[in-house]
Formats: sequence, C-alpha cells, structure tokens
Amino acid sequence: MYADAPLAKASESPFFGQKVLACLDAASEKAKDGLTWSEFGELMLALVRLSITTLDAVHQMTGAEKKEMVVEAVAALFDRLADKAIPAVVWPVWVLAKPSIRALILSLTAGAVEVLLPMVRS
Repeated sequence: MYADAPLAKASESPFFGQKVLACLDAASEKAKDGLTWSEFGELMLALVRLSITTLDAVHQMTGAEKKEMVVEAVAALFDRLADKAIPAVVWPVWVLAKPSIRALILSLTAGAVEVLLPMVRS
C-alpha cells in the first residue's frame, strides 16, 4: 500500500502532532515524483484512521475538538500534497477549483470521522 511507509514513520512518534508531522513528511518524501488521486485518497484515509485511533485514547478532549484536529490534519495533507496529484494540462482549472475541492474534502472528512470511529473502536 502507498500509505504504509508514512504510517510506519508516524507510529514511531508518541504524540498526535508528531505523528501527523511524521506522516506528512514521509508522504511528501514518497510523493516527490508526483502521485495519483487514488494514492492521495489512500494517504488521506490512512491519516484519518491514524488520527482517530490516536485521539480516541485522549479523554480530556471533547468529540468536537477531536474531529476538528482530524480535519486540520487532513487540511495540512491537502495543502501539502494535493497539487502533486494534478496533471499540468488541467492546472488552470485546478487553480480555480482548488478552494471548492478543499472545502468538499474537509466536509467529507468531518463526516468520515463519525462513520470511522465505531470501526476503529472495534
């Protein structure tokens, strides 16, 4: 799987922020030569699962705070790597559509947290 190396790097870190940064750094390194949208999606879902698993163990935060942190992690992934998944031919369209696609992905992530949480707990 494309996300194995970033997840392995993230698992070495004990804290949520460090896990996210390690995952993003490893994903950026792996995506130096570009990536496809399916690889980007795999990285995004792996990051969501990693974030949910890590934050589920934190009892001092509310569910809304945890969801916000997961969405922020995915936003960081999008901001760092989404451009690498765009072919040069469609770059002008991407520049116009990027804010809307980012908002859509972050909305989907917020909903995915609700769906994936029971799966991660079991």
